[in-house]
Amino acid sequence: MTSETPTRAQAPSAPTPLVTAPPRWWEHRIVALAATTTATVALAVLTGWWTPRGPVTPAQTLWAMATSLLLGVFAGLLTRSRWAMLAVPALFAVTFEVVRRGTDGPMVDGLHLSEYGALAFVTGRGFHAVVALLPMVLGVAVGAALARRHTHTAGPRRLRGRVGLWVRRGVAATTAVALAALAYGVASPGTTAPITDAAGRPVAGSIAELTRVRIGGHDLSMMIRGDSTTLPVLLMLAGGPGGTELGAMRHHGQLLEHDFVVVTWDQRGTGKSYDQLDPTSTLTVAGAVSDTLEVTRYLRTRFGQDRIYLLGQSWGTLLGVLAAQREPELYAAFIGSGQMVDPRQTDQLTYRDTVAWARNRHDDSLVANLTANGEPPYADALEYETVLSHESQVYPYDHTPNAEGRGQWGEGIFVDEYGLLDKVHNFAGFLDTFPVLYPQLQQLDLRASATRLQVPVYLFQGAHETSSRSLLADQWFSMLVAPHKERATAATSGHRALWEQPVQFHTFMTQTVLAQTQTGS
Repeated sequence: MTSETPTRAQAPSAPTPLVTAPPRWWEHRIVALAATTTATVALAVLTGWWTPRGPVTPAQTLWAMATSLLLGVFAGLLTRSRWAMLAVPALFAVTFEVVRRGTDGPMVDGLHLSEYGALAFVTGRGFHAVVALLPMVLGVAVGAALARRHTHTAGPRRLRGRVGLWVRRGVAATTAVALAALAYGVASPGTTAPITDAAGRPVAGSIAELTRVRIGGHDLSMMIRGDSTTLPVLLMLAGGPGGTELGAMRHHGQLLEHDFVVVTWDQRGTGKSYDQLDPTSTLTVAGAVSDTLEVTRYLRTRFGQDRIYLLGQSWGTLLGVLAAQREPELYAAFIGSGQMVDPRQTDQLTYRDTVAWARNRHDDSLVANLTANGEPPYADALEYETVLSHESQVYPYDHTPNAEGRGQWGEGIFVDEYGLLDKVHNFAGFLDTFPVLYPQLQQLDLRASATRLQVPVYLFQGAHETSSRSLLADQWFSMLVAPHKERATAATSGHRALWEQPVQFHTFMTQTVLAQTQTGS
């Protein structure tokens, strides 16, 4: 029998110490902060240099969204902190503003406490924040979440923690979907519908296109529409300076397309040509006239016509007169609507009428603002807002019989011809172009410089045009010497008569202008 030697019970072994790997170099907090700061500043400097007005083209906007998202993910992975969701966008914004300080214009200037100032902020800095800072915030949130998930062991969560987690994920997912939809909208270009017959089929030989043409060293946009490419060409010059009228021509100019190839041109720095604004040092009235003549030559060559018809509205009437005066052999006729003659005197008359109106209403605040600014011209373009924003009240008339309602220019923004960026930047085009060109018009007076034209001249004026414009237009027209001159009055219209009463304007263009100029009478 084998005896067994009793053994003592084994003592429990000591716990093995947990060995933690030393942090990698990029996980050191100082290194992470330095790398994040460097990357943020570098991207802001590049962005401020390349797009000082913010992204103004689809490519620039998509680039801003993508690089901001990547920067955010990078910062979140390194810092592993949601605080970077505030710090990184703030650092980017401050650096960007410093870099672009030399850029001029209301859209990039300091904040203005006014209606125009608010619109400038929303469509300028506000839009840039959406396309650049919001993706950055989302990227930081995603990057920080990935970093914490990689470095932390998941443990049991209380209900409150689980709810918070799902709320954050829901917000992130919603933001991502919204940004994806925004990117799709930005990438989708404006389009113009084909010209169709009663059965909805495209008209043979018609033209309906949006195009960009190299004019004066810039790629400028225009909409070209007509039932036939053999029709007379009509070039439309929008008002402003800084205005765009693709929407108004689509809504209220369609009758013209039966009798003309209608070309609605967005001048440099306006509408779909807003991205061609810079450098503003080369944006001049003389340059605008040269651009008009170059567009005219392009259209003559493209459509095989010796002379084209030139239509101007508001500022476009000044531009049209100057172009026709310089090279009359290019034009079959000049047609003006909302004719301008002397911007400086018009503004001064409007100012006096507005002061009188405000006093009659006992609006002491408005009177004080007007008198503090004094009579135009103004050095700051936004000072014109105090006068211009009350025009419809100082010179009221009944808009209800008209095709174009009280919204007037604003009603044309939401047409298919404008892409998403065009819709956002239409107002920016006016705000940034107006202060560059308008001061150059202060010495222009057609009564002194353009009393003789070598082309037929036709005016289509609203009966309710402001007296500050109509009085001067009457004076100029009575002085004007031209091969033929004629005017018509639209009974229920104001400054935008050709769109307020489009049927009457079409009749005037066909039964008067075309009938007389094509028969040589």
